[in-house]
Amino acid sequence: MIVTLLTDYGHEDEFVGVCHGVIASIAPEARVIDVTHGIARHDALRGAIVLRNALPYLPAGVHVAIVDPQVGTERRALALRCEDGRVLVGPDNGVLSLAWEQAGGIDLAIDVSRSPHRLQPASATFQGRDVFAPVAAHLAAGAELADAGEPIDPDAIERIELPHAHVLDDGTVIAHVITIDGYGNVALDVSHDQLVETELRLGATVEVEVRPSASGGAAVQLGEGRVAAPFVTAFADVPGGETIVYEDAARTLALAVNRGNAAAELGLSVGDEVWLRPR
Repeated sequence: MIVTLLTDYGHEDEFVGVCHGVIASIAPEARVIDVTHGIARHDALRGAIVLRNALPYLPAGVHVAIVDPQVGTERRALALRCEDGRVLVGPDNGVLSLAWEQAGGIDLAIDVSRSPHRLQPASATFQGRDVFAPVAAHLAAGAELADAGEPIDPDAIERIELPHAHVLDDGTVIAHVITIDGYGNVALDVSHDQLVETELRLGATVEVEVRPSASGGAAVQLGEGRVAAPFVTAFADVPGGETIVYEDAARTLALAVNRGNAAAELGLSVGDEVWLRPR
């Protein structure tokens, strides 16, 4: 029995430990894997991307994602069985959506907001403890998903829509920042399959132009907002302090500064446009 946990709880409070305790009380034989509890508070987009990227490397089981700024509202609590047999548990705010796409789509969707497996009395502000953890534990222990709540139409569930990169006639790739990791590495919305359709090639030099969104920070001026960066395989392919273009571990096109912070040095925020031109 496997239960994985991904949250924005951090480690300063008792929240993670309490969720572990609830699971252990209900399903003592379950193995709990902490994917991360370091998602920025309320950042459902980041949570969705991290869950999607981690899922192929996690054992099949029950996967809980709790990034829940709408806790205490009428938003639903979900338990979903994916086409590949994995079960996802979390709030209905899109945090599960990229993962179920990764897992082949939804086979069965259940609203577990009033599940018979929830703890009573249930708190309005700590549903990780009172709804998500106990539901996940019962499912990991063999309870039927259909008995965990009320069935709902998968088409009615919230989804996160990522932006889409596109290529101009002159070969310029207009990409968008979709996430920034703890090192300041910047992931763009260009997958490996999309990359092969562009003129960006390993070993070439790429002109990177930062175009902040209205909500983003101001870009640093590097030669009128541009910097030339080599397209390389690894950080160590360039000296410390140099900017690179590379494919990250999720096979997504990304920007980094060797031993530095690309997001800070390039003035990038999630949602910003990045124009990439092959040289």
